[in-house]
Amino acid sequence: MFYKNDNPNKISWPFKRKNYLLFGFAVLIIIVGYFIMYIGEVNSFQSVTLAPILLIVGYLILIPLAILKN
Repeated sequence: MFYKNDNPNKISWPFKRKNYLLFGFAVLIIIVGYFIMYIGEVNSFQSVTLAPILLIVGYLILIPLAILKN
């Protein structure tokens, strides 16, 4: 998981700033999805269509992209 650097005693972390920003954006999208599901009525467009789409995008696209992005 850690990449080797020139100095054998120094360990480099594989995640950069863009990985953390993308992960933060994914968490924000997931929170917004749950909030939209919470405020929408039971059979409304918000609760049945929009919120699940946001959750799928957050969990299945953005978080893996944040982990795998170099």
